[in-house]
Amino acid sequence: YLSNNLLIKVFSFLFLLISFIKTTEATEESVWKKSSSKTYTDVNKEDIWHLWEDVNNWPQWNKGIDSSQIEGPFIVGNFFKLTPKGGKEVKIVLTEIEEGSKFTDCTTFSDPDAEMYDTHVMEETSEGLRLTNTLVVTGPGQSVWIERVAQHLADNALDKMDALVQLARERNK
Repeated sequence: YLSNNLLIKVFSFLFLLISFIKTTEATEESVWKKSSSKTYTDVNKEDIWHLWEDVNNWPQWNKGIDSSQIEGPFIVGNFFKLTPKGGKEVKIVLTEIEEGSKFTDCTTFSDPDAEMYDTHVMEETSEGLRLTNTLVVTGPGQSVWIERVAQHLADNALDKMDALVQLARERNK
């Protein structure tokens, strides 16, 4: 009788523990993050910053964009509308700006829900100007939006940086 009672208690405890672990895994939000960096010479920070804050002309260096439009200043809280090649227009909010060196924007996706943060950073180093692009996707629908959007952006980040730097060099001649 004691061994059966003890056995029932052990199984009950294990069942509760397994249920708790599964619930915790299902509710904990994981984060997908990809960063790309490259260091460039013969380009200055001010020229890159000017191209970054000139949202309406992003299609000049980002060939993955049909159009991008911002009304008003390049400041936290403002938003722009961007239409990717072959895609639908999306609203993107500027969430963080460190004038002259960094900005982050956020795209909110629905059906299924997810958010994608895209951070662009410049650092002057002894080797040159280092550009870094970091994409972060969170939310319950993140796997869908990683496959549809974020992985493609991450895969092409260095090409876009190269095109940005090339345009900055051309304009500075």
